[in-house]
Amino acid sequence: MRATRDELIADPDITGTALCAALSAAADDWLGELLAAALDGDDPDGIALVAVGGYGRAELSPQSDLDVVLVHHPRRDVVAVADRIWYPIWDAGVKLGHAVRTVAEAVSLADGDLDTATALLDCRHLAGDLALTDELARASVARWRKRARRRLAELATSVRARHEKAGEVAFLLEPDLKEGRGGLRDVQALRWAEAARAVMLDADARSLVEESEVLLAARVELHRRTRRPGDRLLLAEQDAVAAALGYADADALMRRVATSARAVAWTSDETWDRVESTLRGPIGRLARRDQPLEPGLVLRDGRVHVDRGTDPADDATLVLRAAAAAARHRTRIDRGSLDRLTAAPALPEPWPDAARDALVELLLAGRAAIDVIEALDHVGLWARVVPERTAVHCKPQRNAYHRFTVDRHLLEAAANAAGLTTRVDRPDLLVVGALLHDIGKGFPGDHTEVGIELVEAIGPRFGFAPDDVAELVAMVRHHLLLPDVATRRDLADDGTIRTVVEAVGRLRTLRLLDALTEADSLATGPSAWGTWKAGLVRELVARCAHVLSGGDVAEAVADGFPDDERRALMAGGDRVILGEGTTLTVVDVDRPGLFSRVAGSLAANGVPVLAARAHSADGRALAEFRVAPRDEPYRWDRIRADVAAALDGELPIEERLTERARAVRRRARAAAVPDTWVVVDDAVSVHSTVVEVHAPDRVGVLYRITAALADVGLDIRSARVQTLGHEVIDAFYLVDAEGQKLRDPDQLARLEAAIVAALGPDRGARPDPFGPGGGR
Repeated sequence: MRATRDELIADPDITGTALCAALSAAADDWLGELLAAALDGDDPDGIALVAVGGYGRAELSPQSDLDVVLVHHPRRDVVAVADRIWYPIWDAGVKLGHAVRTVAEAVSLADGDLDTATALLDCRHLAGDLALTDELARASVARWRKRARRRLAELATSVRARHEKAGEVAFLLEPDLKEGRGGLRDVQALRWAEAARAVMLDADARSLVEESEVLLAARVELHRRTRRPGDRLLLAEQDAVAAALGYADADALMRRVATSARAVAWTSDETWDRVESTLRGPIGRLARRDQPLEPGLVLRDGRVHVDRGTDPADDATLVLRAAAAAARHRTRIDRGSLDRLTAAPALPEPWPDAARDALVELLLAGRAAIDVIEALDHVGLWARVVPERTAVHCKPQRNAYHRFTVDRHLLEAAANAAGLTTRVDRPDLLVVGALLHDIGKGFPGDHTEVGIELVEAIGPRFGFAPDDVAELVAMVRHHLLLPDVATRRDLADDGTIRTVVEAVGRLRTLRLLDALTEADSLATGPSAWGTWKAGLVRELVARCAHVLSGGDVAEAVADGFPDDERRALMAGGDRVILGEGTTLTVVDVDRPGLFSRVAGSLAANGVPVLAARAHSADGRALAEFRVAPRDEPYRWDRIRADVAAALDGELPIEERLTERARAVRRRARAAAVPDTWVVVDDAVSVHSTVVEVHAPDRVGVLYRITAALADVGLDIRSARVQTLGHEVIDAFYLVDAEGQKLRDPDQLARLEAAIVAALGPDRGARPDPFGPGGGR
């Protein structure tokens, strides 16, 4: 069996369901031989070997267990027969799920355990007494149908719990192909539900077959390539899986997986909603009579219906009005009505006010809008509302920073924005701007520049006034401005505030961008928003709002660093190393390399730095580091001792960093390595030259950059340190030994060369980080 299995897995021409079937057939033959050998010529009457679960469905994947039941009429030698079957399987290194049961025992056990019950629904005869297998199959199905109401309720509960735990298949960067929402387990759950009671529409059942084959092929190939169990399609595996299945690239694979998972998820949601409505019965429904909502729409049995006397072909606004009503009532559009709405005509251009108002109402419903829009999308209606969205449909964003496909990211951002409307003057522009801010990612070219052009056309089509269109365009143009500046520039530098104020232009736009930044970041992923970043953005917005409200820039940037307390520490003449909470303060004799030695000691202790500030006067230096918060408090006593040793040149920083890097490499999984490049900005600050470094995230990267800066004789006034997925973006405010900006082109060239040499040879193009499309 092992040789046959390995030969099948090694054959690249056999993929997907064909490989599953071949592996299952090979296992069938082997297990049949094992049963015959175990019986040693005895009559097989009264004993049968039965495949269950995935193996019972002949969906045996390269890393699947052999799930089997040895079914028997009571016989005294059954344990010995079982041992003669199980031990050769174990000896061959094949994973086995096994049980020995009578039919009555198996059915009784299934009564109390949902997993056992569903596994038996997929039982298939392997060898022995066929009549006994048939008896088990009939008894299992009969008991399942007899308890249909209870089983359907249990299945519905398990589906919801699984979705909550495993997340989405269609929209996540690294989806769980089996357990996630829209995955293979959803297909199986619907089939089990169908076995209890006819719950599916014929068209849905046919669609599931095609879509499940796409997901199964990806899972099988993942198992084949990784040679280990697990159903999460990691970023590092997607290129190989795509190539093996004949897709042009990983993007094409993930787009196809997302499309199939989306269809499965929608069918699953629609079916289970219908099942649960049936289980609740009339008493559990919201109303038995139609409840009029607005012209052409009624609420019936808890769902939005197109009124029987309304012809959707007569009203172009009906689609959006129905969607808004469904979101407002936190419900779904009735399946039949959804199909009827496909007859609605295209909206005229510009849209009538009723259509625009309905779109805004839909988006302002927040998360309730997402499922409604997904339903419209499933039948092709959402593409009529925003045709440009077709280009981002199921489009993956292949980096660890983003969780969702582009289209789902836009819906998530709009839903988040709906919860932030009290912070802006125009809630309608906020949610529409959030929906459109990344729409350019589906087209060639810089996504911000393309997005600007698209929104310049979409806004008037939606019926917005010219000034409102200009505001939407500004939101697209500057949607990365606040987070990029907040995390990569010194907010106490007047040039930083002037740059943002000039770009934004007015307070209303600033407020919209502030809310959009939070909504966008929360929709991006867990590493895109946190207390540190939120605090920086709030600080930047407050300072810019002061100026846009008529205040002075000098007042806006005053932050009191260093304050009187820190100046007193500098004047005291003693070395000071204070660690408390998330702040490390160091005061010592001013000398080259002080900053980098502190950074190196922090890196050696695994302490991630978020930001730093420095000040020097009268031969004394102050450095303050803000480090990332964490659940466990930092062991500042040990860190302080290492900082002191580093300042005295007694800490072997390079050796400690090498050890930590080796440990990190052992734990890390493969990922694309970003290029290294350096950007010099001599305009944003009057007092300093800003040098921004983009580089792979590696242990000690801040130490190596700052050591290179010290080697060329530069002082660091402040630093902003940021990690985006596998890339760091560190910005430094620098002056020369005389405290002046860097003017010498040769010095700048030496600086860039020193940084690149310290970090490695890979270099890429040098985009403007604050130009259109820069950053995330």
